[in-house]
Amino acid sequence: MNVTITLRDITRANWRECISLETTPEQHHFVAPNAISLAQAAYETEWMPRAIYADEVMVGFVMYGLSREEPVYWIMRLMVDAQHQGKGYGRAAMEEVLRGLKRQPDCAQLAISYEPENGGARALYLSLGFRETGEVLYGETVARMPVSR
Repeated sequence: MNVTITLRDITRANWRECISLETTPEQHHFVAPNAISLAQAAYETEWMPRAIYADEVMVGFVMYGLSREEPVYWIMRLMVDAQHQGKGYGRAAMEEVLRGLKRQPDCAQLAISYEPENGGARALYLSLGFRETGEVLYGETVARMPVSR
């Protein structure tokens, strides 16, 4: 990959572009629309929504934060726009998220969940070091990663 992946704030200047990003039709039921995620982050302020950029092009969206229920950083959303899939952007964005969260002094564990039939997400997350726990949350498989200090 000859591009630089960065995570940037959603702002007045780019929020419309963010909500126009879409997965493939077959993936729509795997992740909430970005507009819903932005609304959730506005009211549940522990969640940090970020645009995924490949150089200067917005290619996806991710949202993460420290759970109010447990001392765990959750990655709540990850999506790459349909026209930008298959280029390694999702993996590169996840690696960037993981690097940033692991630098947080209060980060002892990371968690993510995904639809059981989403084989692509499962393969990606397990390859990054997440391990399935047997937990099911809202019908989704939970995977966690301890962060050693």
